Amino acid sequence: MILDMQQDVPSTRPYLIRALHEWCTDNGYSPYLAVQVDASVQVPAEFVKNGEIVLNVSFDATSGLRMGNEFIEFKARFGGVARDIMVPVGHVVAIYARENGQGMAFPAPPPATLLPASPDREAADTKSSDAEAGESVRGALRAVTSESEVSPGPDDPSPPPAPTRPDGRPHLKRVK
Repeated sequence: MILDMQQDVPSTRPYLIRALHEWCTDNGYSPYLAVQVDASVQVPAEFVKNGEIVLNVSFDATSGLRMGNEFIEFKARFGGVARDIMVPVGHVVAIYARENGQGMAFPAPPPATLLPASPDREAADTKSSDAEAGESVRGALRAVTSESEVSPGPDDPSPPPAPTRPDGRPHLKRVK
């Protein structure tokens, strides 16, 4: 009888997220999470773009941060309003340092777990450029070409997105 040991092995994702969060914090960087959004993700819907949100999870930007094996939970201010945030660990597609882009990308959750676009999002997509309208949820991560393009403040709800490759797959810049 052959047993499938993979079924009982817990995911390494929550451990890697916590380790990279600690590395960012220890080195004075701001850890950011790129998250695929569906009904199981509790974030302010008005800040979700193309089925994704990028969250500043530094201790300065959050209150009561708990990074468990199943969920990441905290309170954060969006436009000056405190919100409760809850993200299933499986929906985190990247964690990286805002200052230099170093971090790690993870596979996106299977499309079956993602919600179809709402009528409001479809209307917003038709107003966007042709290039953006053709992107899939997996290709929603975009590269920030220079630090001067984004200078978020402590309450800024639009942090820079994680870098990507031309084929839309997440890519993190290696800095030596």
